Formats: sequence, structure tokens, C-alpha cells
Amino acid sequence: MQGLIGPLKELAEFEELCKNKKKDVGMIRVCGCVNSQKSHMMYALGDGCKYKVIACSSETKAKQIYEEYRFLDSNTYLYPAKDFLFYQADIRSKELVKQRMEGIQAVLSGEPVTVVTSLDGFMDHLAPKESIAEKVLKIQNDSILKLDEMAEKLSVIGYDREVQVEGPGQFAVRGGILDIYPLTEELPVRIELWGDEVDSIRTFDVESQRSIENLMDIVIYPAVEFPQNGEKGVSFLDYFPPEDTILFLDEPVRLVERGQNIEDEFMEAQKKRLESGYDLEEEEAKIFPVTEILKKINCYSSIGFCALGMKCKGLEVRESYEIQAKSVNPYNNSFEMLTQDLKRLKRNGYRVILLSGSRTRAKRLAEDLRDYNLSSYYSEDLDREVKPGEIMTAYGYIAEGYEYPMLKFTVIAESDIFGKRKKKKKRKTYEGRKIQSFSELKPGDYVVHENHGVGVYQGIEKIVVDKISKDYMKISYRDGGSLFVPVNQMDMVQKYIGTGSAAPKLNKLGGQDWAKAKAKARKAVQIMAEDLVALYAKRAAAQGFVYGADTVWQQEFEESFPYEETDDQLNAIEDVKKDMESSKVMDRLICGDVGYGKTEVAIRAAFKAAQEGKQVAFLVPTTILAQQHYNTFTQRMAGYPVHIELLSRFRTPKQQKESLQNIEKGYSEILIGTHRILSKDVKFKNLGLIIVDEEQRFGVAHKEKLKALRENVDVLTLSATPIPRTLHMSLAGIRDMSLLEEPPQERHPVQTYVMENNPEFIREAIHREISRGGQVYYLYNRVESISEEAFRVQRLVPDANVTYAHGQMSERELERIMGDFISGEIDVLVCTTIIETGMDISNANTIIIQDADRMGLSQLYQLRGRVGRSNRIAYAYLMYKRDKMLREAAEKRLQTIREFTEFGSGFKIAMRDLEIRGAGNLLGAEQHGHMEAVGYDMYCRLLEEEVQSLKGDAPKEEKFETSIDLNISAFIPDFYIKNQEQRMELYKKIAGIRTMEEYYDMQEELEDRYGDLPKSVQLLLEVVLVKAEAHEMGIRAISQKHGNLLLEFQPQPNIDPQKLMQLLAKEKGKYLFTAGANPYLTIKPARGEGEKPLELIKKCFEALKD
Repeated sequence: MQGLIGPLKELAEFEELCKNKKKDVGMIRVCGCVNSQKSHMMYALGDGCKYKVIACSSETKAKQIYEEYRFLDSNTYLYPAKDFLFYQADIRSKELVKQRMEGIQAVLSGEPVTVVTSLDGFMDHLAPKESIAEKVLKIQNDSILKLDEMAEKLSVIGYDREVQVEGPGQFAVRGGILDIYPLTEELPVRIELWGDEVDSIRTFDVESQRSIENLMDIVIYPAVEFPQNGEKGVSFLDYFPPEDTILFLDEPVRLVERGQNIEDEFMEAQKKRLESGYDLEEEEAKIFPVTEILKKINCYSSIGFCALGMKCKGLEVRESYEIQAKSVNPYNNSFEMLTQDLKRLKRNGYRVILLSGSRTRAKRLAEDLRDYNLSSYYSEDLDREVKPGEIMTAYGYIAEGYEYPMLKFTVIAESDIFGKRKKKKKRKTYEGRKIQSFSELKPGDYVVHENHGVGVYQGIEKIVVDKISKDYMKISYRDGGSLFVPVNQMDMVQKYIGTGSAAPKLNKLGGQDWAKAKAKARKAVQIMAEDLVALYAKRAAAQGFVYGADTVWQQEFEESFPYEETDDQLNAIEDVKKDMESSKVMDRLICGDVGYGKTEVAIRAAFKAAQEGKQVAFLVPTTILAQQHYNTFTQRMAGYPVHIELLSRFRTPKQQKESLQNIEKGYSEILIGTHRILSKDVKFKNLGLIIVDEEQRFGVAHKEKLKALRENVDVLTLSATPIPRTLHMSLAGIRDMSLLEEPPQERHPVQTYVMENNPEFIREAIHREISRGGQVYYLYNRVESISEEAFRVQRLVPDANVTYAHGQMSERELERIMGDFISGEIDVLVCTTIIETGMDISNANTIIIQDADRMGLSQLYQLRGRVGRSNRIAYAYLMYKRDKMLREAAEKRLQTIREFTEFGSGFKIAMRDLEIRGAGNLLGAEQHGHMEAVGYDMYCRLLEEEVQSLKGDAPKEEKFETSIDLNISAFIPDFYIKNQEQRMELYKKIAGIRTMEEYYDMQEELEDRYGDLPKSVQLLLEVVLVKAEAHEMGIRAISQKHGNLLLEFQPQPNIDPQKLMQLLAKEKGKYLFTAGANPYLTIKPARGEGEKPLELIKKCFEALKD
């Protein structure tokens, strides 16, 4: 980093500072500093100190300095302040504690470290350093560990015990296996015991629950950082020994002000709470007063950086220095201005460094400057010092540039040249499990049996016959019929998933109604599949425009995307380009949640089309979305010769007329608008691509007009209702689709609280968001009294601008309100659930939901996704009525919401709801009914079979099931897997085994997750494998009667008759074959063989196959 800090050595003041920084305690004040120059100066002055602590006046400032400093020194941590106001919520997600613990862990490690925090980070009470160090648990291979004691210890240090580990701060115990997700680790670990000895430690994947790699040891940091059991609280500052530490204070005057504000807010809140009769005896509810923190700061050597030499009360200043630094004037995207400026600096013998956020851009910058006759070079490392008159470009990051006029040294940031840019960065975030199986069956759930239809699952029952015990799944049907399904046939049963919340109609055992419903659904699916296939064939035959490969501009344009693309996004972009570059007409659907980057895919396609002189129509459902997309397009395409028009009600008739002329004459390439685009007076000169956003929200008439418009034109459809993977698979052959399932990086997790409704908390939550310049959604789902609620909120926060909106208002009025909210004129929007759809407002980072216990999980999930769109931490408060905790149902629901705050299984149910809605939207209303009748999984299966047969892939064979009934105990015992739901899920997985490979894989998974296999489980796996083999050979049933084994064949079995004759001849008397409509083979076991029926069957199969 010498390139950046070397020139400072020529400053006399800097030399003085280096000499005196640790001479004494108290603050040295450095005046005349500007924004990013402070970070570089801190880095230069921190040399030789073990601990560097940077205190900032706000969360945003701390984040900026952290980003800049982390680039200079990778061992830098951001330590967020604790939440002072809502520590009493019933449920809190662990996002903040995780970040704080990572900082504490770095300090405890004893390595040199830099910590960035805001002043309130010093104000809360923490457990003493020694106490946290004592609570750290270290587990090594071959060490002794008592499970019960360990579980007890983990609970004490703040970990939650769950059935299965799904998020940080949880642990689970199964038999001799302990799973823990340590707060400060990327991955959870699995510890397997042999008696009381640790046999192995390995990391595992949350999603598949399978192991990844072995570790020698694991260190577990506590999940609570505040004092417990009467410990005396200390400040975070006390963790740093004064002799090894230097403090950097960013704008000391602001710091003290910020501390004072926090303290006042906290005291005010405490006072109001006392008045409302709250108990405030907790250790968490204490903070250190600012005066005390300042006293502590005065015991350290510190350096305060300020712009002006203002007096700071409470801080002891021991010396003052004045340096000269100034900010760089922004060039606002003008390369001309930049080059003129650089020429002037070069003439004057300045040393110039230009920092860019990516290496390729830095290289290109140097090349571009050379084109302007400015000799400049790109350097891989920043250790090279720049000579006077030289210009160097390098990879680095600062928020804004600065210069030292006395030293003739300037650093220019990329944001100074091209405007503010989000820094690309990728970090692994824990996102909760995607849904893998919807088979989490609980007694009372509706299920679908392939041959018998819809019934109610009653649980697993163990039935013992002749000392042989087996597990059966009990399903009850209409009119009292019950069906017992052996666990090895579990794959015939699916959980019933309908489209609405209404209960499905139960079928009757042995009745005709199921067969009828199935036939009806099959017919409907057939018609739909035929239509789709015909349409697909027609489009594939049509000749479309063939676009060329990507141009240099295209690459440059894509590189200027300010975020790191997710893998799904890259795949979708790749697919779209392939479609455009081929001769067939594109018709692709892109599905993904709001904010998952669909628009970027569309923008890149539009840019590609525009470069080849084609026009693009972008159709959106609402005026506001049109405006938002227009803004995005204009921002992204600034600096390229692409003209964009907007058609919507927000435009005056004159503007609209002008836009229409430009499009007709071909002066403009892109037209964004609502269904106004489909009017007769809109004429394109050379339309090449249509992009449709949220297609399901357009009416039939609009869709017809669209069809007419899109003959032989490439079409890209975007949809925000995620559609299910299964449906995607079954439609794969007849509809081009790309799915975006990965959440984009930099979407911060939402800190979620669940608590009793309390006006005091609401006031504080709103106040906190507005004071950091943000906006609040206040969700109240009753239209009739929403205006009164808005009035109540207004009374709580008199100085905020509160407005309400609901779905029964006229569209214009809604648009006006939403427009005001987007432009930041409204602070609090009290609204019904209309905000569910598609709005993307990055400044709204707090959502308060009233009566959260009455909402469906999928609704809550979507609503919560409305905040957390920017790089600030976002808050969601789920409120329920006071003293309403009496009914068990409400309690259950809140429990589920809790799971949902940590993306547990509740999250999976929510995703499920959304996906089914998506499926309904995609396939239209008529298909909806059939989906309802046979259940979703069955519907998908029918659809897939239809599509395959239409495409001529698979010959239709008569479907049959193989049943197997032998006198052996093959089941999963309770002691091996206690939890019934997990047992159920595994039975289902085991029933799906078809090959040797899957058999070994299952065996491995069971051993990995639950330990060594008991004999009955081993037998179960073997039975299922034999069943799969029998099915392939065309065997209908295998049973054991009176000591003999019977193998019943299909009329045309898949075996060689000659081999069968050989087998019968070879072992006369042992095998008997009976021909007829349903042929069967009898095996008579010799003495002692009857105990091992599986061995006999395997032997017989081998003989028939050889």
C-alpha cells in the first residue's frame, strides 16, 4: 500500500504525529481532513499498533470506513451496536449477535486486528472478556464428551435446541450425534461419538444435511454477549488493553452528539415504559452514559480526525495539527472533464492514482486514457510509489477521491468519474433451505394414493404378525375405510397439495370417483400439452432474426452492472443470448422473486437488440413500475446512443405524441409503458423484441393484442411469482424457462422481531427509521378503519408525514400516493397488503405488521421481502394483540413465525404457497380445477407423461406396482430416529431407491446423519432394492406363504424363457413354474433357508439374469 501512504511521509505534521501518537493518553486532534482521506491516514498511522479501533458517528459512516479499510487490511471487522430499544421482543433473529460475536472472536484471538464501530457500540453492557473466553467451547477429535452435559452447556451459552439444525445458533441431538451451527462459522458441524469419545468432527450442508469435510477440532463461541447471572457488565472498549491500542475518532464532535442522542432516546424509552408498567430489571436494559464512555476514551491514546477545529466537550485534547486536504470535484460521467483535469495535473507535476473496483476496469481505464494521449499505466500492486507527473490506475476502493495540494498528490475514485456505484462483492449468506421434499407429513394431513385417491394420513403404525414387526402408514378414507400402506411402498403416496386453503374432497375406498377425477385431469392435461407442443413447434419453425455475437460495447455495458451477478442470473442471460443468436424465435419465461435481478436480464437483452438497430417494447402492468423501469433503463444506458421513451398516464399528451413519433420514425430504440403500448396508434418501425413483465396481471384482451404483435418477434416474459421446480421440469420440453432462485448478494438479512402490540414500541421503531432518513411501511389489513389507524400513528409521531393507502382507492389516487412515497415525501405509509406486488423502494427499511398472527406465512414472507433492499440493516416487527396469547392456535402460529424469522421449515411452507399460486397463474384458471381434484404432484406427473408421449419419447407401457411381503422385520426403529416426521421423510426417500448407486448413497446418508445402521434398517434397504429389481423383470408381487416364496409375473415379463427353463431343470423340486394368464414361480426353501428369504430371491434373480 506504499503507493497510497508513501507520499504522506513528506508531510512534517505526519512525521510528528507518528512520533507522538503513543506518547501519552488523550486525543491528538487533526483538522482539515476530508472523507476518504481519513481512512488512508488511519491506516498509515496505525502502523505498529496491535489493536486499532475506529469509532464513527453513525452506522452508515462505519460501514463506509469498514469497506475502505478492509481493502487496505483484510483483518478488519465491523462491530454493530446492539439494539437498545427492542431487546425485549419475544423472538429475535440472530443476525446482529452473529456480526458482533465475529468481532469479539477476532479480539479474543490475540491477533492484531482493526475494529470499526459506531459510538453506541461502546455503550451497551457486555460480559467481561474473560467470561466470554471461558464460555468458548473447544471440541477435539478423540476427546471425552458427555452429550447431556454438552447440550446443557450449549443452552447456557445461548444456543437453541431444534429437531434439525437449519440456521446459525441452533443445535440438535440424535442418538450419539450432535449437530451444531456455531454462530461465527460458515457451516454447521456434526460431531459423532463412540460412547463418550469424539469419533469424528465434520462440517455438513444445511440443505442436504450431508457431511462435507472432516475437521480436527471446532471452536464454538457463545450466542449471547451480554452479562448473565449477576456478572458485572463492561464496555466493548474495555476489551482492548490501552498500551496496545490506538483509537481513531471520526469527527469527535459528531461522535459525542450521537452518543448523547442515543442516551436520550434510551432514557426516554425507559421512562415511557416505566409509565406503561414495564419491568426493567434486566441486565440487557442497561447502557453506559456518554460521560463514562468519554472518560474511558480519555484513558487511551487517540487521534481525532475533523474537518474544522471545533471544541469537543468531554474529550481531552493534548495536541492539535492542521493538514491541508481537499475533496476531488466529481466529473459526473464526463470523460472529457477528467482528461482535461489530468492533463493539468500532469503538467503541474502531480502524482495521480485512479482507483477502480475491478481489475479489468482499471486496465481499461489506463487504455482509455492512453487513447486521449495521456501516458498512464496499470499496476497490479499498490506498493509501487508514483513519480511526479505519472498517472497510475489500480484496483482498489474508496468512497470519494481526495488530494494533498502541498504534496501534489491526488487519489481519484471511480465514483468521482462515473458517479456513485455499488461495490461488487460476493459473500456467502445463509439463506435457509430450499424446499426439497414436500413430504413433511404430520398426522391429519391430506395425502394422495396413486390408486385410491385422496385420504387423511393418520400416522405410522407398527403391526406385529408372527413375531415379525413392520411399519405401516395408515390412511383413512370417506365412509370410514382405512388403508394400510407398507413403508416400502411409500412412493405411491404423495402429500396432497391443492391450490386453495379449502379442504379437498375425500375419496371412497373402492369407489369410482377417484378414477373419474384422474381421467378428467388427464384429458385436460392432454389438451393443454397438445396446444403447447403445437405452439412450440410453430415458433420453432418460424424464422427469427439472427443476432450477432456480443460486441465490445455489450461487454462494457455488462461490466458496468454494479452488483455481482448470481449464478442463476448468468445462466439466464446466457440462455437469452443463445436464443437471440439462433434463427428460431425466442419465447422465454424468466421466473424469480422481486429483487432477484430479472430486470437486469431484460436490460441486457434490450441493449443487445438496440445495438442491431431493432426496437424493443417493454410492457409493464402499472404506471409506477413503468416509471421505475424507465429510471433504471435510463441510468444503466447513460453514455450509450440508445434512446428510451416512456408511455404512461404520468406523461403529458404532448410528451406522448413526441414519443410515438420517435418510435414510428425509428429515432428511439426502446419503449417502456403500460398496456397503452398495445393501442392502435403505437406503430414501430422495426420491432425486434418484446419484454412482458408480470404477464399474469394482463387481461385476456391485452394478451390477444400481444399475440398479434409478437408474430415472429422475440419475446421475453418476466414473472415474480416463483414457479415450482417440479412444474418447471414437466414443462421443460415445451416451454423455454430460466429460474432465478439465488437471492442477490448485499440484500441484508432482515432483523425480525415478534412482540405484543404496544404503541410505545411502534413510536420507537418509526422514530428510529426516520431519524436515519428512511421510510416505514405500516401494515394494517382492515380497510374500514385504516384512516383511524393512520390518525393514531400520526399522533404517536407528530413530526412525521403519515399517509394511508388501500386497494379500494381509485387507481389514480393510489398511483399518486405511491409516487409520493417513492420520491420520499411520505415517511410512514399505513397500508393494506397492496404492497405485496412488485414495488421496489430501497429507502423503506422498516416494516411494522399489525395482527401478524392472522396472516398466512407466504404473505408474511412476501411482505417482509419488501424491506432490506439496500445495504442498511432492515427491521421487521411482527405485532400481535396484547394478552391474546391464550389460544393454543395463536401460540402455534407465532411459533411458526419464529421459525420463519430464521428461514426454518415455515419458510418452506411459505415458498410452497407461493409456488402453487405461481403454477395456477402460469396454467390458467381451467387447469386450476383439475389440479385441485387430483392434487398438485399427481397433476405434474400426468403432465409430464403427456408431454413425453406427445414428443414420442417414451412408449406407453402398462403401469404396475410391485408389492413385496416377506416375513422379515424391516423398519426404522424408534431408538434410531425418534422424530416421527423425520422418520416419515426417510421412509419416503428409501421407497424411492431404484439402483445400487442410490442404495449406497442412502446407506451413507443414514450413517452420516444418524450413526451406524441397525439390522432392521439394513434389511429395509435391501427389501427396497430387491423390489426395484423385481419391477424391472416384470414381477408383480413377491410373497411368503406357508414357508414357500411366490413370485407373480406380469403377462409379458421381462425375462428370458430359456434361462427360466435352465433354472427349473437345474434345481428340480426347488422351483415350480405355473403358467397361465398370471404366471407365477414358487420357490421351496430347503431346511434352514426359510429364515433368509432375501438371499433366495437374490439367487433366483441372478440365475434368471445370467
